[in-house]
Amino acid sequence: KEPAATIVEMLKDITLYEGEDAVFECRLSRETTQDAQWFLGDVPLQSNEMNEIRVQGTRHTLVLRKVTLEDCSPISFKVGQHTSTA
Repeated sequence: KEPAATIVEMLKDITLYEGEDAVFECRLSRETTQDAQWFLGDVPLQSNEMNEIRVQGTRHTLVLRKVTLEDCSPISFKVGQHTSTA
């Protein structure tokens, strides 16, 4: 069983204007096969035309395209028992 990954670089709060892209990054202690999940408020996010979810090694990136005021809620990244919120 692989050791659990921990979040070593937490999410940072950002301020944007409507229509801009929001970019959130988290870095884990190690590459992992554990399920990592992004949330907007309580809603799990999937990669689609409005959200881009990328994983490069230990770096997990979420891009919210052309944000609106309705997108103004906490963004969370969860892996195992660990969570980071911005």
